[in-house]
Amino acid sequence: MEQIHMAAVGAVFPGQGSQEPNMGRDLAEFWDEAMDLWKRAEKASGLPLREVYWEAEHPLMADTRYLQPALTVVNVGLWAWAAKGLRVAAMAGHSLGEYSALFAAGVLGLDETLSAVSLRGRLMAEAGSRAPGAMAAVLRLDEEAVREVVDEVRAAMPGELRIANFNTPAQFVLSGSVDSVRRACELCSGRKGRAVPLPVSGAFHSPLMAEASNELARHLDRLTWRDAEVDVFFNATARPERTSERIKALMRNQMVESVRWTGLIQAMHNNGVGLFLEFGPKGVLTRMAGQILKNAEQSFEARQVSNMAEVSVLRNQIMAAVDES
Repeated sequence: MEQIHMAAVGAVFPGQGSQEPNMGRDLAEFWDEAMDLWKRAEKASGLPLREVYWEAEHPLMADTRYLQPALTVVNVGLWAWAAKGLRVAAMAGHSLGEYSALFAAGVLGLDETLSAVSLRGRLMAEAGSRAPGAMAAVLRLDEEAVREVVDEVRAAMPGELRIANFNTPAQFVLSGSVDSVRRACELCSGRKGRAVPLPVSGAFHSPLMAEASNELARHLDRLTWRDAEVDVFFNATARPERTSERIKALMRNQMVESVRWTGLIQAMHNNGVGLFLEFGPKGVLTRMAGQILKNAEQSFEARQVSNMAEVSVLRNQIMAAVDES
């Protein structure tokens, strides 16, 4: 891409599953403010995050207690380093990434964001221990087929089961009780789909998280919420919001609501976003945007901003665009 069209930019932030070894390390070792983010996250969580994520393969890397504050630090660090001079039309985050979007949009302060995601990670881990659940990714089936599988399992056996993530038109995540998810995987495979169990500690974005969700909501009620500086599109509704009251209401229930990412990206694009910038590791959302919008009538571009090299390219393009305007 040769230039940035700033009025049409949408910033998106990834969630759980985008962690990787050494994430955020290059920026933190170069920029003191990024290193300070890690220290503040370690203080908020009480966990040695850099020990876990700045090694080749640490066994705690996928532990949601560590992952949530660590990934948030990487997301907001990349945003803070790259965003000077960048005007965006809208923001969104995938699941955990919604908290990064709220920080970037000025809804929550840094310490409030870090306290929320640290508690969220701990509560979700504890919920998984109290009420064991499972999650599985489903590929190669459309939404109608996946809904039919869910309905069949619900009719045949007790236990919770729902579509937790609508990631792309052909990628979904099921969440619920262990037996229900296992049976759903069998039925998906029988329909020539592909079902992949996910290495998670609980049934996230399902009613099995209700107790944890209620406790987190009490913490969120104590935070200071501000109106968003730009439109923030939310997972639960795939619609934009700006008012602090509405945003807090959505986030109070986020842990038990589905992630409607396909509809969200389509809505952002329909509202004029033509360039999606993903601030975070791996580029999962960048690839999803390509799958979601591959048949869109209006052109679009999606690109990841996941390390210092990509940030430097983006900053240079921002400065060139500002000079040109």
